[in-house]
Amino acid sequence: MACESRRDKLDAYLDGELPSSEASALAAHLRQCASCSADALQRVQLKRSVAIAGKRYEASAEFRQKMLQRILPAQRRSVFRWWKTVIVPALLFLLLALAADFYLTGERARRQRVYGELADLHVATLASATPVDVASTDRHTVKPWFEGRIPFTFNLPELQNTDFTLIGGRVTYLGQTPGAQLIYRIRKHEISVFIFQDRGQGGTIRASCPVQEFSFHVENWTKNGLRYFVVGDVGNEDIEAMSKLFRDAA
Repeated sequence: MACESRRDKLDAYLDGELPSSEASALAAHLRQCASCSADALQRVQLKRSVAIAGKRYEASAEFRQKMLQRILPAQRRSVFRWWKTVIVPALLFLLLALAADFYLTGERARRQRVYGELADLHVATLASATPVDVASTDRHTVKPWFEGRIPFTFNLPELQNTDFTLIGGRVTYLGQTPGAQLIYRIRKHEISVFIFQDRGQGGTIRASCPVQEFSFHVENWTKNGLRYFVVGDVGNEDIEAMSKLFRDAA
């Protein structure tokens, strides 16, 4: 019965609709229950398949611009002087406002899409029977393992005198681009650090301080040609601390 009641909350957990306390409790249960972890992994895979299928029919920017030009009323000539001094500036202001709204809306959608995919990867990894391909707390063992498996190198931080513990790492993909996923543990919680080459993953997503997306906090930045994402169901202070360690190591 305990598992049944938790499974009823899996969809809400994966969609980020659970309160943080319930999300943390369910995440802890998934780490201990193989049956629920398998169920969560299956739902994540279905969710990602639906998202990928939906992208096939996503309207292009050119199509949206073309439709916008058809919908906006054509400007009419007028013999009145006030037309040029009032109507034209108002239309220009409206167009600028629409453009800014389209840009901000588009960026929010891109951020949510990328962060959602990373959250799915994080959950799927923790729900897997083999969450890491190289299991070690030694950064000098984990880092060399990636050589030849991904097309770039990176530095791992020294964790001495911190609350973080390195669990291991695995090769992962974002938008068909290979990268590294490192798993760290802090106070019985796991944090994923994703590293990719900065080739436009996620479009024009700007670097940000920790923000909450779904049931997780996420921070991202670029440095030395690499893009970093830190994802976890922990507080902002832990995400910031993990991010600082990687920034200093880079």
